[in-house]
Amino acid sequence: MICVTLQNRSAEEILDLLENASPAIQMAEIRLDRCPLTEEEIETVFSSSDTPLIATCRVAGDGNGTWEEAEAKLQTAIEAGAAFIDLELEAPKEIGKRLRRSCSEYGTRMIRSSHFFDGTPSLEILRETADKCRRFGGEIAKIAATAGSEADVARILSLYDEHNEGILVAFAMGEAGRSSRLECLRLGAPFTYAALTSEEAAAPGQWPYSEMTETLYGSGTHLSEDTLQMPASKSFAQRAIIAAAIAKSQTEFDGYTPCDDSEAALKVARQISAGGTLSQIHVGESGLLTRLMIPVLAALQGTGDIAKVIEITGEGTLLNRPLKGATEIMAKFGTVLRPLGEQTAGDIKVPLSVQGPLLPGKVDISGKDGSQLISGLLMALPLLKGDSVIHVHDPKSIPYMFITIDVLKKFGIRIGSEMEGDEEFMETQDWGLCTGITFKIKGGQEYKPANFSIEGDWSAAANFLVAGAVFGKVRLKGLDTTSLQADISIMDILMDAGASLSQEDESEIITAQRAPLRAFDTDLGNCPDLFPIVAILAAFCSGTSRILGFKRLAGKESDRGKAILETLTKMGVAAYAEGDLLTVEGHSLERRILNGTLLKGGEYTSFHDHRMAMALTVASLGADGPVIIDNTACVAKSFPAFFDTWRQGS
Repeated sequence: MICVTLQNRSAEEILDLLENASPAIQMAEIRLDRCPLTEEEIETVFSSSDTPLIATCRVAGDGNGTWEEAEAKLQTAIEAGAAFIDLELEAPKEIGKRLRRSCSEYGTRMIRSSHFFDGTPSLEILRETADKCRRFGGEIAKIAATAGSEADVARILSLYDEHNEGILVAFAMGEAGRSSRLECLRLGAPFTYAALTSEEAAAPGQWPYSEMTETLYGSGTHLSEDTLQMPASKSFAQRAIIAAAIAKSQTEFDGYTPCDDSEAALKVARQISAGGTLSQIHVGESGLLTRLMIPVLAALQGTGDIAKVIEITGEGTLLNRPLKGATEIMAKFGTVLRPLGEQTAGDIKVPLSVQGPLLPGKVDISGKDGSQLISGLLMALPLLKGDSVIHVHDPKSIPYMFITIDVLKKFGIRIGSEMEGDEEFMETQDWGLCTGITFKIKGGQEYKPANFSIEGDWSAAANFLVAGAVFGKVRLKGLDTTSLQADISIMDILMDAGASLSQEDESEIITAQRAPLRAFDTDLGNCPDLFPIVAILAAFCSGTSRILGFKRLAGKESDRGKAILETLTKMGVAAYAEGDLLTVEGHSLERRILNGTLLKGGEYTSFHDHRMAMALTVASLGADGPVIIDNTACVAKSFPAFFDTWRQGS
């Protein structure tokens, strides 16, 4: 990325530039030693902008003031939300320690810097200085030295041979070193520095921002800053639709947007509500609807409202997706599942028949194959006369079980739950550390009508948030930041990767904006739908990202793990899977541009998987040519308006 140095500017001028400069400022360094800002104005500047900002207050070299004054200004910037602070290596150790603690507390990244204004020292001194910058708290080491020759420049840039991508910013000052300010990005610097104009250079050899932007990006890829409406969450919608059908009285839905899976749920709901001897339902291509309806149909069989044997049919990729563990789990509740048509040996698939009734009881089941059938049981068991207790060991996709409980509460159904785990789980309540859940379900409950507001879909939003974090800026509305949806985890993942995220005060609008991105580790065991877009994110993060949960992908709309690996490899991204872990070697967008290693364009398959089609569309922004997707109609499964929304935002 290109960081613009801003100096000799008032707070009003800085904020105006961050909002209105053309070309738009990606990132800015605020020279607090040269800008006449009060403490209140520093707080205003660093708290008012989505643009990643570096707070710099030099004392040594070309700076002024005292170390105590610098510490106070930097501390104010940290508390106001600075993305980075830059502290010179010459700063007193105690000041360095205090600012490091504050950075850790507030999530600010520390740069330790050293400048050689009188010339370029030996390689040994350069190495020692870079090591000190890292050793004394710098997540990023910055080394700048005045160069008088090509040999000086080469000596400075050779530091990149010894440092991992993303942790060193080293370049030469002076006209001899001008090219190094762009070359450093090719070698792995997370950002470089430019002047707002040629007259405002902070050091000799600094490029004007517009010239560097044009040289690096050309016409570039631009995202509009229109506010984009996210669709309704089909996870909430499908559960609420079936609950409304069981209630058998009018329910009003606010915020509903159609998609194939939710429309399939509406058709099933109409069949249930119509009465008569129901003998067959069609679930479209929805795995969730299938697993919800198996226990619900078995429970309704006990009331005599539907046939004693009922068939479930489907279409598309669903016919090839095994319902792992379903036969064994349902047998524990007295329900028999039988395959229909020609099915090979192995886990049962759609089409199938369900023969109940569902029986209450105390049952221990495995959650390793996912949460959807368990959600169906949570919906069905309250209808029975007797009480039930379900203990789920090895639970996966835990948030979706609690989405079910949350939806049911709106319809008057109460379910108790107790989560288990070790001491770390008890302290953190991190769902990834949960080893078991016990659900206590009273029988004889009655579904009541409800007015239900369906929240926006974080699974869909993840694609746009990643696009903004890598390629520009996006603004989204219709999302609940307190949501139980598992895919809200994209916010944590992006923040771990260093993206700039914000929510407007008293507003539902969420903004994701470019920032220097670094490799991350994450566990998607509870949110496997994020895998395709998170893998694309990793391809543009400097370093090696590790993503757990890979084993859970085989039973999705495609063999999603295989699809992701095949796609990344074809695009030229180094990636491999071992057991439950996907590893992706990433590089910054700028390094890819300068090294000619943008993702490879060409013809790609979506594998008839809506998540893959959306992720490929985002990846196309960082490709060296058009990405042609064989089947884009599959996005209708969850987000029919995806491409219309995409065109609005790009």
